Amino acid sequence: MRFPTNVLSALADPRTEIRGDQVKIPFELDRPVYEALNVVLKEMGGRWDGRKAVRAHVFPHRIEEHFAQCIAAGEYPSRYEQGWFPTPHALVMQVCDLAGIYAGMSVLEPSAGAGALTQEVAKRGGLVDAYEVDERRADILREQGDCRRVFAGDFLAQDPMEYAEGFDRIVMNPPFSNGLDHIQHAIGFMKDDGILVSVMSEGLMWRSDRKTSEFRAMVEEVGGEIEPLPADSFAVSGTNVRTCLLYLPGYAGGPLRTHDWLNRQPKQLDLFEFAA
Repeated sequence: MRFPTNVLSALADPRTEIRGDQVKIPFELDRPVYEALNVVLKEMGGRWDGRKAVRAHVFPHRIEEHFAQCIAAGEYPSRYEQGWFPTPHALVMQVCDLAGIYAGMSVLEPSAGAGALTQEVAKRGGLVDAYEVDERRADILREQGDCRRVFAGDFLAQDPMEYAEGFDRIVMNPPFSNGLDHIQHAIGFMKDDGILVSVMSEGLMWRSDRKTSEFRAMVEEVGGEIEPLPADSFAVSGTNVRTCLLYLPGYAGGPLRTHDWLNRQPKQLDLFEFAA
């Protein structure tokens, strides 16, 4: 959800104290602004503690990093929706470590949000292309300057064959609602010997529908792994949704429908010409 303009101004004010598990406004606000701020902070999981020694909105977890990302994006995840949740820093490091990113690698982040993963990829020397469905967040990514290219739009509508070659690495934290669709589509952007690492809803580990079951079998076939993450991995981002981490390595001739695999397929036009 987007921050009301007056609330965002108050939170971004240099006098506002966002430390540990608390948000404290040590200056006077107009009553309508305070009431709007109070609503937002409650929706984010905070509660007002009016004791003289505190006088702050207190959260059940540390919130500096989370608020920094939300303020940069101009929006926040409400407790009442399952929308955009910034990737916590500890998880960003785990994803990038597992992917083995180093300088000069081409990296794709297909659901980049406000850039939690792209910033770390760039620090490691990766050349990162990012997709982000929200125009405002795409603008934020461009302003941050970490990405080689930023595309605003639905990643699922993008054609991997618009790229001349695949990516060395794909790192992602796709929407929990249809994360498997995003992962399967992202494989088409990956080199044969690439690696994909993704955060995913824990349902990937136990759902029994055909699509999920077949995907798990494929992960096992290529020597990949699906490991549960700690239950509180996204607590700092305002949700207790249970998640897991997918590690998916490719190899030449393997079953993954990678970018290289797609390139090896006969072109449809050529087939028609041959048939004629």
